[in-house]
Amino acid sequence: MGKKGRLDGKVAVITGAANGIGRATAILFASEGAKLVLADIHEEGLKETMELVKKKGGAVTGQKTDVSVEQEVKALIDLALTTYSQIDILCNNAGTGGDLAKLENESEDTWKNVYGVNVMGAVFASKHAAASMMARKSGAIVNTASVAGIRAGAGGNAYSASKAALINFTQTSACDLGGFGVRVNAVCPGLIETGMTRRVFDYARAAGKMDKMGYRCELRRYGHPEEVAYTILFLASDEASYITGQALPVDGGNTASLNLPGMKA
Repeated sequence: MGKKGRLDGKVAVITGAANGIGRATAILFASEGAKLVLADIHEEGLKETMELVKKKGGAVTGQKTDVSVEQEVKALIDLALTTYSQIDILCNNAGTGGDLAKLENESEDTWKNVYGVNVMGAVFASKHAAASMMARKSGAIVNTASVAGIRAGAGGNAYSASKAALINFTQTSACDLGGFGVRVNAVCPGLIETGMTRRVFDYARAAGKMDKMGYRCELRRYGHPEEVAYTILFLASDEASYITGQALPVDGGNTASLNLPGMKA
């Protein structure tokens, strides 16, 4: 574990905080001194995360938020500014997986829902948080993308396309905000056990195939939310002060090779 206090005096807004990577990031940020504003569409999980943060002595507030609805996102940002008067870090972590339907069977609603959450959620939050960051000439935005946005085979069509769009938005917004001292980066998780991937892990456990989970990665295993959270912490901290516009895979080396079916034992 790194030094404590890397986020002392900073305020962080984290979406998708009800479980998985968002929850792990919230708990880690609190341990590093950040004051938190948390959001998720799943209210019970959000409350659980807030209680975990409070038990560790962290300062936290939050509210149920559908990130695909701009007015709800604006209300979240307003809550952060009303409560703490500033926003130093924004983690656009909320996401949805869509489905694995073949192209000819995919519905318009699936594409709209996936893009609404995975892309527009980040756009809305960045849009409304940027003004405060620009005025203070300081800030860090970290988007949770995916290895699915880098190469095919890690998700359905809509999900993969949305994460590729999010990576590109990371780059374009980094260009827009760099002159104001605001950095924008993305993490690209590989196979991580979260609420979104739970059905895959539940199937593997039931079928006795947990030993196969992540075996195509160079590290021959799947990842944990905390491993992504530490990467988000680095990108959000002053230690990454000269890094912006980047998409960093956290995938056990999955994107380091061709990794074609049948290539590995």
